[in-house]
Amino acid sequence: MSLTRHEIREKAFQALFALNANPDADENQLFQQLLNPDEAAEIEIPAYLSTLVTGVREHQAELDAQIQPYLSRTWSLDRLAKTDLIVLRIAFFELKYVDAVPAKVAVNEAIELTKAFSDDRSRKFVSGVLGKAVKNESI
Repeated sequence: MSLTRHEIREKAFQALFALNANPDADENQLFQQLLNPDEAAEIEIPAYLSTLVTGVREHQAELDAQIQPYLSRTWSLDRLAKTDLIVLRIAFFELKYVDAVPAKVAVNEAIELTKAFSDDRSRKFVSGVLGKAVKNESI
């Protein structure tokens, strides 16, 4: 089973969303469930999936601190929809830690994730936050 980077980002989003609800879940078992719902046999986890999920989890506090300045005064991280926050964390992680992913690609992929897992308001919100962050070049 060969996944595109886009499909891997979708699986990373799903894994992070599930881990947000159950932080003690076993990552590897979760990956197997997401990648192989029929449980025919264990399959190899794409390295980039592990990179994204583990990286976002390990750097979550730092990523949240980077996201916060781009929220308007009336918004805080705990008020954001979980889907939007997870998409932003993935994007900020890629922008800061994954040199092989150009900023334009990270932003576009975040918008695509928002289209897939949220609504148009969220897409505009995520696009605005990332646009400001990239323009500011603080990440």
